[in-house]
Amino acid sequence: MKYIKILFTLLFLVSCTAPKAFFDYDTRTDFTQYKSYNFYPDIETGLEKLDEKRLFRLTDSLMQARGFVRTATPDFYINIETGFFEPNNDGAVGVGVGGTGRNVGGGISIGLPIGSSNHNHEIVFDLVDVRKDQLYWQAIVKGYFDEEATPEERETYFRAVLLKAFEKYPPEK
Repeated sequence: MKYIKILFTLLFLVSCTAPKAFFDYDTRTDFTQYKSYNFYPDIETGLEKLDEKRLFRLTDSLMQARGFVRTATPDFYINIETGFFEPNNDGAVGVGVGGTGRNVGGGISIGLPIGSSNHNHEIVFDLVDVRKDQLYWQAIVKGYFDEEATPEERETYFRAVLLKAFEKYPPEK
């Protein structure tokens, strides 16, 4: 049974496009000063409650594995926002009919879109210095999220997103 779960998880990861991450940060920040964290007090992720719970638990696990401590008086807050967007559908096939003859012209054109109607998922991770109340790190992760995924697939997806989001945190000097 365990092998079947692993197989389905791998199939889920292969069938979905891997998340892509984009990073930005304040280059003047001394990242060694940050040892403790907590989630932003008024956080509204935009996720369903069970997905939000998964994401918080996985974030805690990742941050603690990297040596950070979650505390009520943190060095930085983690804010997480999510959104769904429809990818650009630039591909289309045009079919046209036209003709002319003796000062008479006409035409018919039909545009047929090519591609899927998938909705993509974007998760933004903001790290905010508590003392300065300033954003110092941001990661934006984009990927495809299947809203009909099983709980195991959802957990695998969020784990992949987190690993991608924090793969370059803290940045190398």
